[in-house]
Parts: sequence; structure tokens; C-alpha cells
Amino acid sequence: MLLAIDVGNTNITFGVFDGERLVADWRIGTVQRRTGDEYAALLLNLFRLKNLSFADIDGVGLSSVVPRATDALIRFSKRHLNIDPLVILPDMELGIRVNYYPITDVGADRIANAVAAHAKYGGKVIVVDFGTGTTLDAVSEDGEYLGGAIAPGIEVSLEALFSRAARLTGVRLVAPEKAIGDTTAGSLQSGIIFGYAGLVDALVDRFQEEIGGSAKVIATGGLADLIAPHSRTIELCDEMLTLEGIRIIFARRM
Repeated sequence: MLLAIDVGNTNITFGVFDGERLVADWRIGTVQRRTGDEYAALLLNLFRLKNLSFADIDGVGLSSVVPRATDALIRFSKRHLNIDPLVILPDMELGIRVNYYPITDVGADRIANAVAAHAKYGGKVIVVDFGTGTTLDAVSEDGEYLGGAIAPGIEVSLEALFSRAARLTGVRLVAPEKAIGDTTAGSLQSGIIFGYAGLVDALVDRFQEEIGGSAKVIATGGLADLIAPHSRTIELCDEMLTLEGIRIIFARRM
């Protein structure tokens, strides 16, 4: 079985694949000071909940944008699984050409998304990932990663707003009944939910124009299901797209 690990700035997602089938997945908060041994203790309990053991794992694929967590997870894999993990880098052979400069600047998660989206859905694809940052990435008809756009993530934007506006406080992230809010909570919900849907639609329209249209638009990330119903351009959500990309890259490399 393959243990796929996607390390983001806010969350780490783990997935266990038996061949192409995802049999278990977990999401935990990213803690940069967590050690390899702490990951082992945490994962051991999570594995037991799914009747899995470390002995079931014969491969590890790692996508990370947090160097300190990368180092700790490599140590975990080597010490507790006795496996050298495949750490995904944008300049390795991935089965797609990466058109980004410098190539080492593009996040491994964005590459994993691009690989999975093109492999699963084919043709031109635009991936919208609602994470710490909201990213949009374009893949050409023949599978070339073309680049994309980065905007502040939803939760990051809210945290910044609340830290600078003394009279605004936390709000539930749910869609309001109308765009014109008649309460502060409703106004914030409108600005976030409908505002981010509009941001995505505006960028997707520009992407489609630049790549000649007809690209399928896939959303992923923890808040994709919240925004997608209010977007004109998002066609479907694929919550585990990044893990799928790690699995596909691992299979191609091994």
C-alpha cells in the first residue's frame, strides 16, 4: 500500500492507497515543530482506527510546501516505516512538462493537482484549490502545466480582516440567503462566499480566453464544497485530487 502525504501550510492530509483505491484518509493541522516520532505516534493511532498497520505500507509519496514538516516526515518514514519516501519536486520527471520560471518556485501540491486532473479528466483542465492560498492552475490539451494565479485563501483573508477591524468578529462560513446582507454576519458571509465565487469565475474566464476555451474546471481543497455551488464556472469538486496526484506521480516514478 502507498501512504500519500500532502503537507500544506494549514493542514496535512494523509491517504492510504491500495492500488488505485483510496482506503483511508485523515486531515490534521500543520504544526511545524512536530517531530518524526510525534508523527509516528499520531499515525499509529489513526491507522489502528482503520484496522491498518505500518507493516501494510510499502511506499511513501510526499508533497510538501513546508520544509520543516518535510524533514520531519522524511525522518518518520525512514525510521518507522523503513522506507525512503518519494519527495515530489517540480523539476523531476512527472509525466507532464512544467512551464514555470524558475521551475523550483511552483508548489508540489499545484503540480500534483495538475497531474491528477489531466490524468483523470483529460484535455484542457483548470484546477481551483481552496487552501491557505486560493490557487488556479491551467493544464494544456497535451498535459503541459502552464502556470496559474495565486490569491489569499478564504481563512487567511478572514483572519487578516478580523485582526485589523476592531468591530468585526468571527462568523460561520455558510452561504447567506442573499447577497445584500442586512446583518454584519450576513454581509461578511456574502463577501466571502459570493466574493470568492466571483473571484474564481473572473479568473477562470480569463484563463479560458488565454488557452482557447473548453477547459474543464475542477475544484479541490477543504472549502471547495462551500464555494463551488455559487460559482458559474466550477464543474465539479474532487476533494482528494492532490492525493490522487501523489499516487499517480509515485506510480510513474516507480
